[in-house]
Amino acid sequence: MRLGYLDCPSGASGDMLLGALVGAGWPETALQQVVADLGVPVRVTVARAERRGVPALRVEVVEDDPEHERLYPQLAAILDGCGIAPPVRERAAGVLHRLAEVESQVHGVPVDRVHLHELGGLDTLVDVVGVLAGVEALALDRIVASPVNVGRGWVRIKHGVVPVPAPATQALLDGMPVYAGEVEGEWLTPTGAALLQTLVHSWGPLPPMRMERIGTGAGRDDPERANVLRLFVGEAQAGVSPFGDASHTERLVMLETSIDDMNPQLYPVVTARLIEAGALDVAAVPAVMKKGRPGHVLRVLVPPDRVRELTRILLAETTTLGVRVAPMRRLELEREERTVMVAGSPVRIKVGRLGERIVNVAPEHDDCVVVARETGRSVKSIWVGALAAAEQL
Repeated sequence: MRLGYLDCPSGASGDMLLGALVGAGWPETALQQVVADLGVPVRVTVARAERRGVPALRVEVVEDDPEHERLYPQLAAILDGCGIAPPVRERAAGVLHRLAEVESQVHGVPVDRVHLHELGGLDTLVDVVGVLAGVEALALDRIVASPVNVGRGWVRIKHGVVPVPAPATQALLDGMPVYAGEVEGEWLTPTGAALLQTLVHSWGPLPPMRMERIGTGAGRDDPERANVLRLFVGEAQAGVSPFGDASHTERLVMLETSIDDMNPQLYPVVTARLIEAGALDVAAVPAVMKKGRPGHVLRVLVPPDRVRELTRILLAETTTLGVRVAPMRRLELEREERTVMVAGSPVRIKVGRLGERIVNVAPEHDDCVVVARETGRSVKSIWVGALAAAEQL
């Protein structure tokens, strides 16, 4: 598995991420092609820089004739009509819409009337599309990131002087491990935060990996500490984790609530809502509550960026009055999917590896059900047939 690790001791911004991607092997010509495909009047320069003696690349996007501010629909229309490949364009549209949602929440105006102010320049569009295109070009299957330095003190925005992190950045921090560094300033920008939330699969220290390249992006300023963001690129390695020789660990969040007064018919509805909204696992565990009442402990395993939405579902769809939130680490096997033929029909097989060893093989149950219905055989016989076919792989 090809892995990227983002080291963010000086926060993150779109231009720093672009510099790190180019430094890690994404050609500068590809970045210039992004600008051409967007069809926007900007100039992009990539130059060598140093931040406290650390060599890095400084990427600057300059708009030839900048407008004072733009409405979100104007940037969305440029993106919708450009020549960027659909997968990157659609993902970029999601990031742009998220930035507009944040501004809408902060200022209390409809999304289609949001003035993006500091985010309304074409440089924001180039940053978002460029970073997503660079990650795709480097074929990074998974991205892990360090805790992020958001900065400290005060920053001047369109509406005046506000504390760091600024309101738009603050609204994008859900589930992100952050801290305030020693140097004053705004080190995490809204664009940087939105891109991290989109790209990062898990947070923590540098995972075991066989290193290939390290790209370093330089921030605009040169404070007392090196203002750089580093991207480590390589192949994920098993066997060095403190949790054994599994491929990697993942930081997740467990939401938990105790319920003793809810109609049992509602549990399947709540479970379906949670899964649709991004929950990784939902379990209702029977328990004896206070006063001896029978009830359930509802446990929901979620990615950090889905905590707020899933907590709202629990509060709205169940009878609970509160939800407990706890950080978790999940040990994961390296997984792959194969397909075998049973009774002339395909059945997917999930394969789990612990280092070099295959330790789990399981047919996809839904596929077995479909084949059983088509053939008139029992689900159990299809399941056994799929396992037997998997042995031949």
